[in-house]
Amino acid sequence: MRNEQSIKRARAMRKDPTSPEERLWSMLRNRRYRDAKFRRQHAIGKYVVDFACVETKLVIEVDGPSHDDPEQAKFDAERTNDLERWGWRVARVPNAIVYDKGDGLYDFLDRALKGYD
Repeated sequence: MRNEQSIKRARAMRKDPTSPEERLWSMLRNRRYRDAKFRRQHAIGKYVVDFACVETKLVIEVDGPSHDDPEQAKFDAERTNDLERWGWRVARVPNAIVYDKGDGLYDFLDRALKGYD
């Protein structure tokens, strides 16, 4: 289901993560959160997703301001539809929740892993 072009793009993207992606990855890497194994910048078909838990078929996308752009929103919706059609669940987390000092990110991750997001 992966293609060579998306694999190469994923490798390049791992070298230059955004600040929110770095923060979230520090929580998810090495089964640190609820013992779930996540991969970052993971190729699925023609897409590269921010984080993927293959065991639960969960994709987590970190959304910054660029996702407010109408063209980007259209692409995101198309991509989400494709991923869901392939059996993945997609949970989108805004940057603000990633940076939240309270329990917002933990609540989001718990709901996503349980299948409520």
